[in-house]
Amino acid sequence: MSFKNEDGLYELPYTIAYESPRYGKSIIVPKGYISDGATGALDIASEAWWVHDLICERGTWEDGTPITAWQAATVLHDILLSEGRWARARYWRLSTFAFGCKKTRENGWW
Repeated sequence: MSFKNEDGLYELPYTIAYESPRYGKSIIVPKGYISDGATGALDIASEAWWVHDLICERGTWEDGTPITAWQAATVLHDILLSEGRWARARYWRLSTFAFGCKKTRENGWW
């Protein structure tokens, strides 16, 4: 799914095109995108943290619409849930909402 480069960061080897069924908006994470992984948590083979990292970096959906802190945390939750990670989906949503994704907080909490 991903690999670490010489700097110890992950580099996405393919493009992720995520369409949120809940919000009807999309995020495209380009091939080659660099991430530190699941910040503050165990890195797992998941597309959730890739999408969430780009959301936190940009603060917007693909169409430029702002993403709130709750929406960012809920997208992470929804992807993890679709991967069958129901427990992680719940606690990662709460922790990223409370402590992460500062860019989306500028757009509002809800």
